[in-house]
Amino acid sequence: MFLTISTTGTAARPATDLGYLLHKHPDKAQAFSTSHGTAHVFYPEADAQRCTAALLLEIDPVALVRRGRGKGRGGAPDAALSQYVNDRPYAASSLLAVALSNVFSSALRGVCAARPERAAAPLPLRVEVPALPARGGPDLVRRLFAPLGWTVTADPVPLDTAFPQWGDSRYVRLLLESERLTLAEALRHLYVLLPVLDDAKHYWVSADEVDKLLRAGEGWLAGHPEQQLITNRYLSRRWSLTRQARERLELVRLAEADDSEVEDIDNAVADETETEEKPTPLAVLRREAVLAALGAAGATRVLDLGCGQGQLVQALLRDARFTEVVGVDVSQRALAIASRRLKLDRMGERQAARVKLVQGSLVYTDHRLGGYDAAVLSEVIEHVDPPRLPALEYAVFGHARPRTVVVTTPNVEYNVRWESLPAGHVRHGDHRFEWTREQFRAWAAAVAERYGYEAGFTSVGAEDPEVGPPTQMATFTIRTEKEAKAA
Repeated sequence: MFLTISTTGTAARPATDLGYLLHKHPDKAQAFSTSHGTAHVFYPEADAQRCTAALLLEIDPVALVRRGRGKGRGGAPDAALSQYVNDRPYAASSLLAVALSNVFSSALRGVCAARPERAAAPLPLRVEVPALPARGGPDLVRRLFAPLGWTVTADPVPLDTAFPQWGDSRYVRLLLESERLTLAEALRHLYVLLPVLDDAKHYWVSADEVDKLLRAGEGWLAGHPEQQLITNRYLSRRWSLTRQARERLELVRLAEADDSEVEDIDNAVADETETEEKPTPLAVLRREAVLAALGAAGATRVLDLGCGQGQLVQALLRDARFTEVVGVDVSQRALAIASRRLKLDRMGERQAARVKLVQGSLVYTDHRLGGYDAAVLSEVIEHVDPPRLPALEYAVFGHARPRTVVVTTPNVEYNVRWESLPAGHVRHGDHRFEWTREQFRAWAAAVAERYGYEAGFTSVGAEDPEVGPPTQMATFTIRTEKEAKAA
């Protein structure tokens, strides 16, 4: 995937100021790791008269398929061949839009301490995208970009130049030119409209996408003649999210028409009289349930096995009952994020003595994990391939043998209640399985019997009379010798 941004200048206002605005030096070629590949930034030309910055995104479509495993949220397409033969390495899409946001995040916000006056002023801009998928053709490309102040050239790419009778493909060569826009405005237009034209996103569209759309669309989306199409496609036609976005955009439009603030328009109900409470997120309910189980067990030294980015570790540290907390994860990247979340480098000596982050695999025995009061496997077992579950069971219940083990996992029966989850799909692309309540109880009972524990069960989240709770939890308590003999 390839995109270039060019500008022109003079000796007094050199074009190379583009490097300041993008926060990328024209004399350097830089590489940035993204969630789906490597983004390269370099400057094919850079002098006072003309400067061009290029963004090249390298992705591995096979790794993209393996990561999504062809199902669930973020999964690859259903057709087996299209998983491996597709346009993802070449055509601009949401992958490029995300890379644009990650690599040029400060420029996207219009932040430039070195040249603030240049960041706030319009520039002569030329943007080129050699291969842009456009569901709707060149006409739609013009309808999207022209109202924003761009001069648009969208040349259709023929299916095969050797066979002109086959007609054009769904791709265009895009050239955008303007002297009326700031760099930040240009980047925000691209961030929103690239995936809109592709009419697809490589990641699961959740509620926070509405905020992303409105932030990037500030100042232009509320009055765009194709607002409905843009919101529909950007939010993957999820009606609840598109309705929410349009309601908020309508408030923006009314506020602008009335020359007032949105808060002044949206004041029909005073804050203090609002009675509807926002539901507590399921992740928060899970952590609360785990903390309650650990508290009831009298645990003070706790292992968070598969700690991920450290949310539960952080919650445990806030509770003075837990004197030692160890987070374990196989991913070094996750542990680095957890370390930043916990601010380990700035943590006081007494607090730092309570926490430790350890890299390790849960399917291998580890002497470092022995002797703890409790262990937590929160939303972990469903990420383990079923043939490897016995190894995890032995490593935790047979070798480490904490007095208490708390396990949470999704209840697959509840999936029919998720409005946005396609039928037959699991909740996350990396889930190897999701169990019914009966399957989970059978597994827990077998593990408890095998390793000398008692298992109790708790529902997490609102209990549905037909399909049960969204999350199921088992608390394993080790049997005393007397209990073991009695059994």
